[in-house]
Amino acid sequence: MSARPNSSPLTHQVTLTVLMLAAFALAMVVGFGIYATAQADHVSLERQKIFLTNGLKDQIAAVAREQESVTVWDDSVINTKAGNQTWIEENLSVWMYSYYGHNRVYILDAGNHPVHAMREGKVLDPSVYGEDEPAMQPTIEKLRGMISQPPKADASGAAAKMIAEDLVSLGGKPAILSIMPLVPSSDRVSQAPGSEYLHVSVEFLNDAVISKIAEKYLLDGAHLLTLSQPTGSAAIPLLDSRGVILGYIGWDQERPGLTLVRKAGPALALATLLAASVLAFLLRRLRRASWALQTSQDQAQYLAFHDMLTGLPNRALFEDRLRRALLSSGTDAGKVALLYLDLDRFKHVNDTLGHPAGDELVRQTAARLQHTVRDVDTVARLGGDEFAVILLDVRDIRSAEDISDRVLQKLQEPFKLIDDQVFVGASIGIALSTGPDADADDLLRKADIALYEAKRNGRGRYQVFAGDMDDLLLRKRKVESELRNALNGGTGIKLAYQPVFASNGKTIVGAEALIRWAHDVHGALPAAQFIAIAEERGMIGQLGKWVLLEACRFAVRTELPWLAVNVSPLQLRDAGFAEEVASILAETGLAPERLQLEITENVLLENSDATRTTLANLRRSGVGIVLDDFGTGYSSLSYLRRHAIDKLKIDRSFVRLLDGDGNSGAIVKALIDLAGALKVEVTAEGVETEAQKTLLVAMGCQQLQGYLLSSPLEPAQLLALPGLSSANAMTEEAASA
Repeated sequence: MSARPNSSPLTHQVTLTVLMLAAFALAMVVGFGIYATAQADHVSLERQKIFLTNGLKDQIAAVAREQESVTVWDDSVINTKAGNQTWIEENLSVWMYSYYGHNRVYILDAGNHPVHAMREGKVLDPSVYGEDEPAMQPTIEKLRGMISQPPKADASGAAAKMIAEDLVSLGGKPAILSIMPLVPSSDRVSQAPGSEYLHVSVEFLNDAVISKIAEKYLLDGAHLLTLSQPTGSAAIPLLDSRGVILGYIGWDQERPGLTLVRKAGPALALATLLAASVLAFLLRRLRRASWALQTSQDQAQYLAFHDMLTGLPNRALFEDRLRRALLSSGTDAGKVALLYLDLDRFKHVNDTLGHPAGDELVRQTAARLQHTVRDVDTVARLGGDEFAVILLDVRDIRSAEDISDRVLQKLQEPFKLIDDQVFVGASIGIALSTGPDADADDLLRKADIALYEAKRNGRGRYQVFAGDMDDLLLRKRKVESELRNALNGGTGIKLAYQPVFASNGKTIVGAEALIRWAHDVHGALPAAQFIAIAEERGMIGQLGKWVLLEACRFAVRTELPWLAVNVSPLQLRDAGFAEEVASILAETGLAPERLQLEITENVLLENSDATRTTLANLRRSGVGIVLDDFGTGYSSLSYLRRHAIDKLKIDRSFVRLLDGDGNSGAIVKALIDLAGALKVEVTAEGVETEAQKTLLVAMGCQQLQGYLLSSPLEPAQLLALPGLSSANAMTEEAASA
């Protein structure tokens, strides 16, 4: 038997080389593993910091959004300025705590004095605000400075929101501070600049809030760290606007790399000779860790560009898709149409059924929109009840109109909300791209203007943007500016007075004040035109006050038994209107019984508490209430009795037909008899022929007004009429007859 041969030098060399290569490979694997572990943990930590930083910003924005739901509201302005503490508690303070979890709420008046305070759901004496005032004062002053500046607009052309936010320390605890002015949500309520009350809302950054932020990004163990507690690498500072650190947010750091090594360690120890298998195992685990990180990033990316309530693209993603769509449309024949939509009765649903019902209505609306348009089109929620639809490859405007018709029909179907069947409807503005140079912001602006026109023309419809809408908007703004100048000491605006006669056609029993504007460029502008602009732009209060003051100054210098002034419905919705009238009467010295305010039937149809209270206060002061244009609206006897009208005015449209229409005669007679049954006076306006006058007198009409008797006159012309100086005596004689 022969002996085993010794290893040759070549074998030894090969073995040594293999061992060295194996050791080198193992060292490379171990070194790569350590490096990859450290890098994975570092990248993960930075992402976690970004997630929590963005989550904190989202929480601050959420506080502001929650606050905005009650600060942009007509009722908030009315009730806070009226000092309605019960309403404030139920809607602005305790409700914010019970529904959103806001810990503290203060209401400050125009002088930054507290008028209401709530802490942890309990209403306290407003003086407790003094404890928090030093920390809040800089933010309050910042907001007041913003309010005092001319209104600015954001990128969409809408008025920029007035809000001041910061992180503050209250009682040694960090908190989100958000302050907004209480402003009207519609033109029905107006307030002078600088008189805004402030809504101050505080949400403490405690462990519960921080955990809620962290849960969105699947982070564990998130908690608040004070300045005295040690912080590790998994922590971010809470900085106020001056850069002062108020505390830290700490959490249990995710270490995907270290977790990987711990799990793979035993396999590496047992599989030293299987380096290739171990390497493949490590790569697989690294891929899994990368997949987890990518999933987390994708989730954060989704949250950044989608609406949380509906899952639709939000404004940021919508604007990006609109710009991309316009760029693509410039390379082919297809056009892009933009539909700008909002619900017509959304606020009514919120006010009557509550915010949860409003949220459900928004969700159902989003679902209907998605089912109505094509898959290639984009439906986005821009905020509140506003939606936008991007239609791709549209041939012409007719195609966009067809889709808008389908959308309107779909939204006119009833919604099922909290066991209630609700009908809302919508208004749509349509804008079509004009070519390869179309601009996204310009297209959105045009759709917004078209939406405004659709709502102005009756709601429940769509409106296509037309080129003259821009011109119309510019003209309106120009008229608005010139009207402001005229009211602030300019010239051109004046009052004419049309006398009202007794049934004998000779005795002047009163007069109606009619506003006139002799424009330098456009000549005599129709009153209905510039009054409508004043109502749209929030100037009707200033214009109405000027008219009332000017009319009372004139009336007190005459022997007119009374003078009538037309009043806008928006003025009657102002809780302070009755006090304003009383102040003007006191200033001019005119007796309340000599002033009559003319309203339209729409005021009665609204049947709002604010309007009803204002009318009652006016009548108690002695001012007469006249229902103008009676018969043209939808007033019922219950409304007439409820509001206790002093006089009815028969509309000129009925009087005009008296000469040859027997049906109109019967209607006028019925209206006069109705006034008699209600024991109120009746005036027929628009009397232009002797035949009309004779018929009206025969029917029992007490007062006549129209061009047959007198056209509207300048003050001097009215005073020059025969018998005006003894109008009081003649009025008593006519009344006794």
